[in-house]
Amino acid sequence: MSVNPTPQPQASERGLSLVECVIAILVLTVLAIGLLPLGVFATTTTENQGHLAARTTEYAQDKLEQLLAIQFGDVTTDTRVFPAADNGGPGLSAGGSSDPAAPVDVYSDYLDVDGTLLPAAAGAEPDGWFYKRVWAIADVTATLKVITVTAIVKNSIGNVGRTPQATVSSRMTKLDTN
Repeated sequence: MSVNPTPQPQASERGLSLVECVIAILVLTVLAIGLLPLGVFATTTTENQGHLAARTTEYAQDKLEQLLAIQFGDVTTDTRVFPAADNGGPGLSAGGSSDPAAPVDVYSDYLDVDGTLLPAAAGAEPDGWFYKRVWAIADVTATLKVITVTAIVKNSIGNVGRTPQATVSSRMTKLDTN
């Protein structure tokens, strides 16, 4: 009976050495570290221009709907509280500003990070605000008002890109109310 000796592998069949594996892992690690900032940038951009931009639009639309629910000639409802109360607010009186950098006290309100309305602080921004809403009401004619609401985020996540902001506007006529 003849014994077959174990065949010796040829040079092309030996596989990878430990040194080759370590070099390959180092190259992959350098590439992964190089791509990491791209992932961070993509995540913060998605948060700012996706989530926060959608929330500012939603909050601006909510305020606009609240203002549109008031009677055309109402000049005493305070919409800085929820639900709106007839307690000496401006109602739909002409005034205000849709510029978040120049809010008018009775034509602005603030929300926390969860969207909860914060109590109004006379002449000052309340602590803990994350969203600011400002609105302007313009009397175009005796039977037409234009309402513009702007919502803005206090600061963007990671301070990357523009701070999310949304502006919505609507016209209200005396004919729209009963």
